[in-house]
Amino acid sequence: MNNPLIEQTTNDAGQTIYQMKTMDIDVVARLTGGIAPTITYMHGEKDVTDDIRAIRFHYESPADYIENYAAFQSMLYQKEQRAVNALYESISIKPKNMSTGKQILWSFFVFLLVLIPVFFVIWLK
Repeated sequence: MNNPLIEQTTNDAGQTIYQMKTMDIDVVARLTGGIAPTITYMHGEKDVTDDIRAIRFHYESPADYIENYAAFQSMLYQKEQRAVNALYESISIKPKNMSTGKQILWSFFVFLLVLIPVFFVIWLK
């Protein structure tokens, strides 16, 4: 496989193996339209999204021929979750740094705000 994220090396037994070159991948989540976020993978300043997709969607399972793929995939999964959570936190209307009681009051206020049009429709009927 010709992928810049994979290197061919020789293990202690003299066998040729494949390994991920780096675990230093940054994950960025953005909303570009629609509901689902777009996830971009960066290695330094270089976009490696297509390289990671090529590994993940290859007809052979990457775990079958890449020695440290499980650790790489686990690291990516954790970074993806953090990036998506950070994205949704940044666009959430939920106030930050509030006590539990204030968050409950805020949720109740938002619920009432959403129900006001329903009350008007029922009342004007």
